[in-house]
Amino acid sequence: MFERIIQNGILTTVVTLIVCVVGLVAATRIPVQMIPDLDTRVISVRTNWPGATPQDVEQEILFEQEEYLRNLPNLVRIIATAETGRAEVELEFPLGTDITEMMIRVSNALSQVPSYPEDVDEPQIFASSYSSNAFMFFSVRPLPCNPRSIVMDLTLDYLRDSVRPRMAAVSGVSDIALWGGARRQIKITVDPARLAQRGISLAEVRGKIRSRNRDRSGGDVESGKRQYL
Repeated sequence: MFERIIQNGILTTVVTLIVCVVGLVAATRIPVQMIPDLDTRVISVRTNWPGATPQDVEQEILFEQEEYLRNLPNLVRIIATAETGRAEVELEFPLGTDITEMMIRVSNALSQVPSYPEDVDEPQIFASSYSSNAFMFFSVRPLPCNPRSIVMDLTLDYLRDSVRPRMAAVSGVSDIALWGGARRQIKITVDPARLAQRGISLAEVRGKIRSRNRDRSGGDVESGKRQYL
């Protein structure tokens, strides 16, 4: 074999050069992606119930949703997770499944759930490819010794309202998620003794607070040529 290669040295050299040229051209033109797109086979359903325990989430949300989701066609596996204040269901399907059509079927199945507890948010349906997973992370922290005495737990509003829109405007950025911080809330401390003196129960206090907890528009006020919202 080696003798034939040596005897046909010119032909061997030409073939080698052709292979090298073809390899270089292919290497420069083949698209390269850091995180390649793969067929999506998993649909996630997330339902938020603020303040609920995992046991309540399981009983009131997951059991109801699973009853209708398990009847979906071509369903390979269903994984349900109950956490404090949230329920998540992952539905796995075989390769080649039309995810767009399956998301419609999932939405139709969820619409058959009779009812949810009062404070439960509407279920959200997600189907994302592997390439859409986050690949860049930034941590926000104060300067050494914290010269401006910044409370990091209260910077969530600033990051959501000021930083996130600017980063989302960068070309190629599809989504930005924020973790950490603390949401603003109002804490109400109740004195049981005073409630008992006035014959008021905790349920009545809760009902009054809920009935007045509304987000309404204040309209606008016109003053000459100016208009204030």
